[in-house]
Order: sequence, then C-alpha cells, then structure tokens
Amino acid sequence: MNRLTVALAVLLAVPAAMAEGPLVAPRVRIVPARPVTASTRESVTGQLGPSRLLPLGFEVGGRLVTSRVSKGDLVKAGQSLGNLDTEIINAQVAQAEAGLMAAEAGAALALDVAGRNEKLKAEGSVSDLQFKQTDAQAKGAKAQVAQARAGVAQANAGLRRHFLSAPFAATVVDAPDNTGGMVGPGTPVYILMQLDPLVLKVTIPEKVRESIKAGLKVRVEATGSGAATDDAVVKVVLPSADPQTRRVPLEITVPNADGRFVANTLARVTINLGEPKPAVVIPSTALGTTGGEHVFAVDESGALKRVPVKVMERGNTTVTVTTQTPVTQVVDYPTSALVEGTKVTQR
Repeated sequence: MNRLTVALAVLLAVPAAMAEGPLVAPRVRIVPARPVTASTRESVTGQLGPSRLLPLGFEVGGRLVTSRVSKGDLVKAGQSLGNLDTEIINAQVAQAEAGLMAAEAGAALALDVAGRNEKLKAEGSVSDLQFKQTDAQAKGAKAQVAQARAGVAQANAGLRRHFLSAPFAATVVDAPDNTGGMVGPGTPVYILMQLDPLVLKVTIPEKVRESIKAGLKVRVEATGSGAATDDAVVKVVLPSADPQTRRVPLEITVPNADGRFVANTLARVTINLGEPKPAVVIPSTALGTTGGEHVFAVDESGALKRVPVKVMERGNTTVTVTTQTPVTQVVDYPTSALVEGTKVTQR
C-alpha cells in the first residue's frame, strides 16, 4: 500500500468516526406555562358617540331675540331654548282672530235669516226661491267661519314656530353666543347630544357573529382615560357586513350617568365568546406558528413534544392558549430547527 492510498483511507475514516460519535443535545430555554381559567375573547376598538345627536333650527326665518341656554347646559325634555322676534306674527294672529269674529257674526245673522224664512215658507209667506237663497247664504257664512278658524290655526302654528324647545333631555354642545342676528329657516342654531348612555360602534369578524347576541354584557374601556365599565350591553348586531372590510357592524350601549366617558373618543370592547375553560398563559415568544400555532414541551426523558394550541387572547407580552394535552413548561424562542423527539438540555 503506497502513501497515497494510506492518506485516502485516513480521510475517509474521519467522517465515519464523527458520525458514529455522540451528538450534542441542543440547549433551549424552558419557561413555565401558568394555568388559568379563561374564555375566548374578541377585543375591538371603535368610537364612542352620543345616543342621540340633533341639530335644531327654526322652521321659519327671523331675528333671534332670546336664547335661554348656553354651551354645556343640561336641558330637560320640553325646556325652552330660545325664540325669534314675534312682532309680525303676533299681528297676523290678531288679524286672523278678528277675521274669525267677523265671520262668526256674519254667520249668526245669515243663520237667523235662514231660520225665519224657513218658518215663513211653511206659512206660504216666502217663495221657494227666496228660501233657497237665504239657506245658501247661511251655508256660505258657515264655510267662511270654518275658513277663518283655519286661518287662526295657521297663524298660531306660525307663532309656535318662532320658539324652540328640547325634544329630549340632553346636553347643549352648541348655542349662539349672541342674540339679535337674523336666522334662516332650517339653519341649525342649537346642537343637542344625549350623553347617557353613549353608543360604541365597532365591527367584528363574521366568524364570531353567531356567538354575540343583543343583550350580552361586555366590558368597555376608554383608550385615552382608562375609564371602564362592565355594564355595557350589546344593543344590536347588524345583519349586513361592511362592504369594504367584510366585517359585521355592532352597536353597544355604554352607561354614562357619571360622565366617566367622553363622546367622540376611542374605546375598546372585550367580548367573551363562550364559557370559561382551562387554559395556560405563556410568553408570546414561546408560540410557534410554522405549520399551525403550537408550543414545544419537554417530556421526562428530555425529548421535545410538539403540542398544538388555540389562542384565546393576545396580550402585550403574553398569550392565553388552550392545549390538546396538559403542559406545565414550554420552550421559549423555538426555532425552525427544533423537531418533535429531539433531545434537548436546559440552559
């Protein structure tokens, strides 16, 4: 055997010897899985709005002479807000009432003449033609009375339209700073908002729609102030999805008697979608996603076991999951190189 043959044999023997030698077990970091009882939740953010919003203006035009409320005032249903100058409309009401009085006087005279002629006709003292003429005059006078009464009603209706009152209890969020200016018909002068309760509008995935019914109590938390309540109630689940997002609109009634929430701000609602069940809380970094969400547990022999999980809730640094088999410890920061059955050591 020459030197070249010997050297080649040595080179071939080294990898074989390395393959037959013991493998070094990967070192992994093991973290505890904290057992909890939790429900599947859906958390979404939306805008809190007033349960009622109404811009109010006069149906007629005129000069604003009186404003009885200011911005921020609380008003009751039926409370007066303000009124326009009524000088002209008062004159029109008086004119209509005078016309009614004249019509009633004329009708009384015409009816008296018609009644007398009816008696005289029965005695043969007046002709049939004369009776028909006086009877027609009496009926015309009655029609004039009805027309005059309608004129009075119309004038009074015009007078009432010079005054504004609150249709419901609310907060005044806009009101005139000064009086004396001209106001056009239908121009908003006051804006009312009912701030108790508020309404939170959000959208949810279609897959969870069947789990949410009207009347369900939910938790709502303001994203800015941190104000929260557990007494918010699902008002309505709309049966039509948003055409842009394909998500289902949801409206939630949020009690606000103490004013802890502010209208037109953002809030987050947390909805429980089922009965509480056993789960575990693990670091977000321990959740694997390749091939489906899973974690790696380590059995008594030190071998890895891949355990499929279902995420119930995601936090800032943790996730709550349910597992098909109980786990008490999981591998943190699992890599794609880890496979089930691999022997590992703890670092």
